[in-house]
Amino acid sequence: MGDKTLTRMDLSEAVFREVGLSRNESAELVEAVLQHMSDSLVAGEQVKISSFGTFSVREKAARVGRNPKTGEEVPIQPRRVLTFRPSHLMKDRVAAGNKQ
Repeated sequence: MGDKTLTRMDLSEAVFREVGLSRNESAELVEAVLQHMSDSLVAGEQVKISSFGTFSVREKAARVGRNPKTGEEVPIQPRRVLTFRPSHLMKDRVAAGNKQ
């Protein structure tokens, strides 16, 4: 596995090269898309990107956890967590990359 991380700047640079918008317009477009996705998730909506996957927010109930060092029981508050479920096409693409 490589140590490379895809960043917002990488995405905006790809939009700049592929679409032909200016660098500033490309960065604004990437920011707008990410902001729209984030706002939708905060509102409790799913974000489904065809051939990529689905982002959703899940409610986790309160529960009792345990400190592994001391064995002490600790209450864990209810919370919302972000989940991602890749599409079958994405799973297949990633699996095919393992064969290289």
